[in-house]
Amino acid sequence: MEKSLKNVLVVSFGFLLLFTAYGGLQNLQSSLHSEEGLGVVALGTLYGTVLLSSMLLPAVLIQRCGCKWTIAASMCGYVAFSLGNFYASWYTLIPTSVLLGLGAAPLWAAQCTYLTTMGNTHAEKAGKLGRDVVSQYFGIFFLIFQSSGVWGNLMSSLVFGQTPTQGSGILAILLIAIFLEPIQDVQQKSQGEKKSPPFWSTLLSTFKLFRDKRLCLLTLLPLYSGLQQGFLSGEYTRSYTTCALGIQFVGYVMICFSATNSLCSALYGKISQYTGRIALYTLGAATQLSCLIALLLWRPHPGQLAVFFVFSSLWGMADAVWQTQNNALYGVLFDKNKEAAFANYRLWEALGFVIAFGYSTFLCVSVKLYILVGVLSVTMVAYGAVEYVESKSSIKPLSLAQTSQVEEEEIHTEM
Repeated sequence: MEKSLKNVLVVSFGFLLLFTAYGGLQNLQSSLHSEEGLGVVALGTLYGTVLLSSMLLPAVLIQRCGCKWTIAASMCGYVAFSLGNFYASWYTLIPTSVLLGLGAAPLWAAQCTYLTTMGNTHAEKAGKLGRDVVSQYFGIFFLIFQSSGVWGNLMSSLVFGQTPTQGSGILAILLIAIFLEPIQDVQQKSQGEKKSPPFWSTLLSTFKLFRDKRLCLLTLLPLYSGLQQGFLSGEYTRSYTTCALGIQFVGYVMICFSATNSLCSALYGKISQYTGRIALYTLGAATQLSCLIALLLWRPHPGQLAVFFVFSSLWGMADAVWQTQNNALYGVLFDKNKEAAFANYRLWEALGFVIAFGYSTFLCVSVKLYILVGVLSVTMVAYGAVEYVESKSSIKPLSLAQTSQVEEEEIHTEM
C-alpha cells in the first residue's frame, strides 16, 4: 500500500472511532439531559464556541503544531465531552462543551489541510491532476467517516438511552499519534526552510482571505451545508419521522442516510475526474431541491414507511456532494492558504448549524423549507459565478513571442 493512501486511511479510521461515540451523544443530548434544558444549553454553548474557535485557532495551531498533533490534541476535547456526560451537571457539561467547541474547528481544518496536501503531493509524484487525487482522497475519507453514523445510530436504536463509551475516542487519539505521518516534514522538504510568519499575521489570516472575491462567493456553500444538515437531524427526524412513525424509527432512518452518504462519497470521489465537479454539484442541487419541494407537498402517513427511507437516502446522495466536493474545492482553489480557507469553511458551516438551531423553535417547517430552497438557489448562482471566473482565468492570452511564432507558422503553412 502506498504511503499516502495509508495515511488517508489512518485519518479516516481515527475519525470513525471518534465520531461513532460522539455522534450518539450529540443526538441524545436533549433527551439525556432534559432537566432545566441542560442538553440544549450544552449544544448551544458547543456551537457558539465552534464559531469563536473557527475565527482564531485553526491557522495558528496548524502552523505551530502541524496537522498531526493538531488533530490528536483536538480529539482530546471530544473525549472530555464524553467524560462530562458520564457525570452530567452544569459544572461538567458546559466546560467540556467549551473544550469540544474549541477543538472542533482545528480538528476539521487540520484534517482537510492534511488530505489536500497529501493529495497534491501524491499527484505530483504520479503525474496526475491534484484536484482529481484530492477529490478521491476526500471520497475515501467520507466513505469511512460517514459510516460512523451507521454504527452510532445502530447502537442508539438497539440500546436506546445508553451513553456510548469514551473508549473509542481514546483509541482514535492513539491511532493518530502512533501511525499518522507528520505532513509538516513533507511540506518543508518541498518548500525548503522558510521563516515562520508572525503570530498576529497567522492569527488574522482567516479574515485576510476575505480579500479574495472567490471566497466571499463560496461562503454560501458551507453555510447551506450547515443549514441542510441541521434541518435533517432536527426537523426531518422530529416533524416527519417521529410524528408519523415514532421515535424508535429515527435511528433507522438516519442509518439509511449515513449508509447512502458513505457509499456516494466514495463514488463521487472516484468519478469526479471523469465528470468534473460542476456535474456533481448540479446533481446534488437538483436532488436536494427535488426533496425540498416534495417535502413541502407531502403529508407523512404511517402507511408510507418506505417513503421515509427514500427521502433520507436521497438526502444522503445530495449531502455526499456537499461534503466531498466542497472540501476538495476549497483545497484546490486556496492551495496556498489552506489553513485559513478551511477555517473559514468551518466558520460558515458552524454558523449554518447555529442559525438552524436558533430558528428551530419559532418557525414552522414549511418556512424552513422555503428558506432552504432560497439559500440553495442563491448558493448555486454564487458557485456558478466562481466556476465562470475560474474558467476565464485558466484561458491565458499568448505572450508576444508566442503570437509571433504562431504568425510565422501560419505564413509557412500558406507558402
